[in-house]
Amino acid sequence: MNFDYILLLIVFSHLRRTLQSKILLPQIDKYLRIGFWISIGLLIAGLFLDSSRAIIAWIAHGILFTLIYFCLTQKEFKSVKTFIYSILPFVAVNFLEDFTKLINSSFHKEWNNYFHAAISFSIIWIFAMFFITRKQRKDMEREQLKAIELEKEFQQSEILKAKLEEQVAERTAEIQGQKEELQKAFEELKTTQAQLIQSEKMASLGELTAGIAHEIQNPLNFVNNFSEVSNELLDEMNEEIAKGDFEEVKNIANDIKKNLEKINLHGKRADSIVKGMLQHSRISSGQKEPTDINKLADEYLRLAYHGFRAKDKSFNATIVTDFDETIGTTNLIPQDMGRVILNLITNAFYAVTEKKKSSMENFEPTVTIKTQKSENHLEIIVKDNGNGIPKNVVDKIFQPFFTTKPTGQGTGLGLSLSYDIVKAHHGDLKVKTKEKEGSEFIICLTDNKL
Repeated sequence: MNFDYILLLIVFSHLRRTLQSKILLPQIDKYLRIGFWISIGLLIAGLFLDSSRAIIAWIAHGILFTLIYFCLTQKEFKSVKTFIYSILPFVAVNFLEDFTKLINSSFHKEWNNYFHAAISFSIIWIFAMFFITRKQRKDMEREQLKAIELEKEFQQSEILKAKLEEQVAERTAEIQGQKEELQKAFEELKTTQAQLIQSEKMASLGELTAGIAHEIQNPLNFVNNFSEVSNELLDEMNEEIAKGDFEEVKNIANDIKKNLEKINLHGKRADSIVKGMLQHSRISSGQKEPTDINKLADEYLRLAYHGFRAKDKSFNATIVTDFDETIGTTNLIPQDMGRVILNLITNAFYAVTEKKKSSMENFEPTVTIKTQKSENHLEIIVKDNGNGIPKNVVDKIFQPFFTTKPTGQGTGLGLSLSYDIVKAHHGDLKVKTKEKEGSEFIICLTDNKL
C-alpha cells in the first residue's frame, strides 16, 4: 500500500492545525484548505481505484515535494520546519521505493525487504522527532512562563525603583537644603567674625576667628562627606534594584536614613555655634569708663541668678558676697566686664547644680563672689563647691569651643570669650580647681583710676 496520499493528508492537517493561531495571508490559508480537500480526494481515490493507484501516488509525490519545498523556503512556515524534517526520511524512502518499482520491478522485489526496513526506521524517526519536539516545546513553554514571571518581577522592581528614587530624591533635596542653610550660616558667621575682629571692644579676637572658622567647618565637612556617601549609596541601590536584591536595597535605604540623621545632628551643632557667636558678639560702646566694680558684680550676680532660675525653677543655692569697699571705681568697659562676670557665675551655678543631681548626701550648693584689692591690682573671684574640673582638661578650658558640658548644652565660647575680654583690659583670668571640691576663677585687673 502506498502511503504518500495518507502522509499528504497528515501534512495538510498538521499545517492547518499548527498555523491556525498565526496571522496568515488569506491566499495561503486558501491554498491550505484546497490542499487538505485534495488530499482527502486522493486518499479516497487510492482506496477504490486500484488501476489508477500508481498515478495517484505520483500526484501525491509531486504535491508533497512542492509542499515541503515551500515549507522549507517560506518564512511563513518557519514554525513547522521541525515537523517537515521529521517526515523527510519517510518521504525519501517512499519515493525511492516507488521510483525503483517504476524503472526496475525485479530490483524492487529483490530489495523490497530493505525498503520495508528503511520505512520502519523512518517511522521510528518520526516518532522520535515527535517526542523530542514535544519535550522541546514543553521546555520552551516553561521558559516562556519563567520569562513572563521575570517580566512581572521586573515590572514590580521598576515600580519599587521609581518609589525609592522618589524618596531618595526628596531626601537628597532635604540634604541639599540643609547644606545650603549651613553654607549660608557659615557665610553669616564669617561676616560676624569680621565684625568681631574690627570691634574695639575685643582687640584680641583676631586669634579667635581662626578657631571659629575651623569649628564651623567641621560640621560642614560632615555634611559634605555624608552627602557624597549617600550619593554613592544611591548608585549601589540602583545596581541592587537591577539585580532584584530588594533585601540589600532596604539595607542601603537604612544607611541613607542614618546619614540624614547625622547630617541633621551636625547641622544643629553649627546652628548652636552661630547663635552663640551672635550672642557674644553684641557691640557695646567700646569706651572705657569709671566703673564701680562692687556694684557691677552685684548687678550681674542678680542677673545670673534670675536667668538661671528662669531655666530651672528648682534651682536654689547659697550665695555669699564679700565686697571690698575700698576698691571704689576703676577704668574699664562695663558691658564687656559684666559679660565676663555673668558667664563665670552662670558656670558656677551649673557646676553646683550638676553636683547636687549626682550627690547621694546632704549637699548644700554654694557660690561665692568676692572682690579685693592688693597693691595696684584688684581681683574679682567667683568660687563654687561643685565637682571641679578634671586635671586632664583644665589646660584646655580657655580654648575656643572646648566645653565639658554635654552636647547641645554648651558651645565652649563662654570662657574663651571671657579670657579674651580680660586680656583686652590688660588683665588675667586664672583658675584654681580640685576635683570633687570645686573651682575658683580669679579676674585680675590693673587698678586704673581716672
